[in-house]
Amino acid sequence: MLSRRSLIGTGVAALAFATRSFAARARHDLILRGGRVIDPSRGLDAVGDVAVTEGRIAAVAPQIAAEAEETLDARGKLVVPGLIDIHTHATTAPDGPSLCLADGVTGWIDAGSQGADHIDQAIAIARSAPQQARVMINIGRAGIIGAGDTMNLALADVQAARSAIMRHRDFIVGVKARLSRNVCGDHDYEVLRRAQEVATPFGLPVMIHMGDTFSPMSKLAGLLKRRDIVTHLFSPPPHAIIDDTGNILPEVLAARKRGVWFDLGNGRLGHVRWDTALRILGDGFLPDTISTDWTPEGQKAGIINMPNIMSSMLSLGIPLAQVVAWSTVNPAKIFDVFNGRGTLAVGAPADITVLEMRTGNFEFVDAFKNIRPGNRKLFASATVLGGKWLRPQRRLQQ
Repeated sequence: MLSRRSLIGTGVAALAFATRSFAARARHDLILRGGRVIDPSRGLDAVGDVAVTEGRIAAVAPQIAAEAEETLDARGKLVVPGLIDIHTHATTAPDGPSLCLADGVTGWIDAGSQGADHIDQAIAIARSAPQQARVMINIGRAGIIGAGDTMNLALADVQAARSAIMRHRDFIVGVKARLSRNVCGDHDYEVLRRAQEVATPFGLPVMIHMGDTFSPMSKLAGLLKRRDIVTHLFSPPPHAIIDDTGNILPEVLAARKRGVWFDLGNGRLGHVRWDTALRILGDGFLPDTISTDWTPEGQKAGIINMPNIMSSMLSLGIPLAQVVAWSTVNPAKIFDVFNGRGTLAVGAPADITVLEMRTGNFEFVDAFKNIRPGNRKLFASATVLGGKWLRPQRRLQQ
């Protein structure tokens, strides 16, 4: 049930780890010892050590004999590449970047919180973030607003968005179009067309927020180009990626074939329903990436954070290595800012997330208050960013 872009091996690799480059050093800056190292970029899943020197991965081996300035005891925990969340609203709060970092997120994209009118504010927060961060501009020039981003079609202002991108070409990495009826009414197709009119000259992707649209997904999918992103792929009917009989729409399959990415985009407001997710997964149509649709409110509720969303995928029967791939190496392929990240390969930037896997009786709630039981849940335990062990971490959620 692996997608063409799952990017992980089907077997579990033994820890015959490469230890090139810095491996001969007698002393490293940091060694994470004894954790279960999962690196889907190399099909790796085994207990071992990870050494960090000068901000980069120096060695990964069953046991590293060298000493270190600092030692992180990772026994009984998971050591994975730093988590990358491509659908957040981290710029909606000044402390958004640090809160995401505390959840193990070492790279994020703000997915259209602001449009052209206020994009400078979003970029200022992203620019000052401790981790790698970029923004997508909302096609609605006022950004996300209560009355609907583009309910007034005049707000889908092509020239305003283009001008904003030209001012901030280094930080704007895409265009966001929210297409639900409560956001843009009956003109979703025109809003998406305008978003493409903005994005195409700059070679940028468009991310669409789908679900409960006026137009069927079969029509909207025709406007999507290679490297565009469909978020909220588990949104239930009407106008989901499945038809009335529960089968994946042929137009959706065609979109994936031509290079469109499909993202989870969990959120809290109507974007995930467990029966829809199981129907889609059962057809072998898997997400390319996991993302949270992070907001300060959702994070405070303990629902919208990467470890919790990853755990909910485990409850749906997805293998752990696959869940890690969707949260690390796969999103690193989408945006250039994450080039070289999402991996523990020797020489890569040392962005590392340490997770605690707890076993017990847990409940995962979808956007319609349906509860799905699970017996495993992940919690952020420690984060290494650019080779620096960030301490103290905030307490694990109870």
